[in-house]
Amino acid sequence: MKLKRLITFFLLVFFVNSVSAKFPRFKMLAFYSEEVESAHIDFAHQAIKFFKDLTIGDGFVFDVTKNMDDLNPEKLKDYSAIMMLNDFPHTEKQRQAFREYMENGGGWFGFHVAAYNDRTTNWPWFVDFLGGGVFWRNNWPPMPAKVVVEKHDHPVTKALPDVFISPINEWYQWKPSPRLHSGVEVLVSLSQDNYPLGLKDIIPDSDCPIVWSNTNYRMIYMNMGHGDKIFTDPTQNALIIAGLRWIVSIDKKGNVFED
Repeated sequence: MKLKRLITFFLLVFFVNSVSAKFPRFKMLAFYSEEVESAHIDFAHQAIKFFKDLTIGDGFVFDVTKNMDDLNPEKLKDYSAIMMLNDFPHTEKQRQAFREYMENGGGWFGFHVAAYNDRTTNWPWFVDFLGGGVFWRNNWPPMPAKVVVEKHDHPVTKALPDVFISPINEWYQWKPSPRLHSGVEVLVSLSQDNYPLGLKDIIPDSDCPIVWSNTNYRMIYMNMGHGDKIFTDPTQNALIIAGLRWIVSIDKKGNVFED
């Protein structure tokens, strides 16, 4: 009887340790700011809730920080990927830490203004990282838009319809188009049917990718991220979740979703 109980005890310990070893599957660190445009703060707050809800069941750890100085090697070493919700590196030290993290296999999920750069940014590496484009123009006021899924053989978009209506957002257009960069894979773009898009500020024409990856890095960028309507559409939510999962799954340390 004692032997049977002892065996049962060791089996239970083995089971608990096995489960503990599997969960959480990964850790992600999200950066955001409260010192930016109010619509970008609204997005960040809703995004944090959206992603934290996905951690139910200890699937993964989703940490958040408002301190961009957390962008340092010691802090980042424990995270499979980082997320930029409404901010980006500012100081030279932060920029260097981000570059080293990405060039050593780190993952990045960027939304909307996280990719903002103009001709005064003076960070050539970041421009190339984003696909070579500099911010050109945007629509105003924020509007919903018809978007086109360009690739259905990619894990991020394989479950999506050919087109769908993305909720109200301010859409950025880049020049030159990131599509022209040899390393960029465009997954979703604005439909030409939207043009002219806007009332005060108008995007009249031209190519406008809104979801893409620079295949030289483990990264994905989504232009969505302005205001409090971004997470109101199930199709777009599925796109966002798939983007998160894909970034983590291609970590050079191995796919944490495989048994």
